[in-house]
Amino acid sequence: MPGLPDASKWDYDTEYNQRGWWNNELQYYSRNREDNARVADGKLHITARRQRLSTAWDFGGQNYTSARLITRGKASWTYGRFEIRAKLPCTLGTWPAIWTLGTGGVWPDDGEIDIMEQNGFSNADKQQVLGTLHMRGAFGGSGPSAVRSLPNACTDFNIYHMTWDANRIVIGVNGSDYQSYANPHNGQYAQWPFDRPQYLLLNVAIGGTLGGWVDDSRLPASMEVDFVRVYRRQ
Repeated sequence: MPGLPDASKWDYDTEYNQRGWWNNELQYYSRNREDNARVADGKLHITARRQRLSTAWDFGGQNYTSARLITRGKASWTYGRFEIRAKLPCTLGTWPAIWTLGTGGVWPDDGEIDIMEQNGFSNADKQQVLGTLHMRGAFGGSGPSAVRSLPNACTDFNIYHMTWDANRIVIGVNGSDYQSYANPHNGQYAQWPFDRPQYLLLNVAIGGTLGGWVDDSRLPASMEVDFVRVYRRQ
């Protein structure tokens, strides 16, 4: 249905608005606000804007608004096939991501899987995507990561996917895998926290460590999501 995202499936992460978000990001993440998250023409639009919500109770001085949708408290998964069809923003300074976090809530200990992440420093960045994992044994810049050239990432819809089981996590796009991380089966949680539930996040960050300088002249800018599908063996 047109309007706000389905509240039975999606919540909003606004926890760090007042304190400021990680990685030197510049956005304020809004809640229940169609300017930043709306369903239209059968697609979810997550939109970043040059905008100050100075009257919001948790305003942290940000000059930009966006949205960060999460399934935390509504749905989580251990293993499965994830497919998300999306078109990414072309605007420099935007940092869209499709990813998961461990429900335990301790980062990086409980794991993070970046099914799709896109830098915002240059036009070349907007023609490629990254797949990355984070855990206590390897996180931030040391997390296992791979890049895939995708010249139409911000002009067309592509299907970003992850296959996750007890032995391996494989990340790809349009049916072609490009990142794989194997369970070392050594019992070390620091190297494999991925045998516990993770929840899904969709967001467009602004600026920061992977966003870079923001081209205000090309805002607003959106990530459009056609579908999110999760398959699991019974």
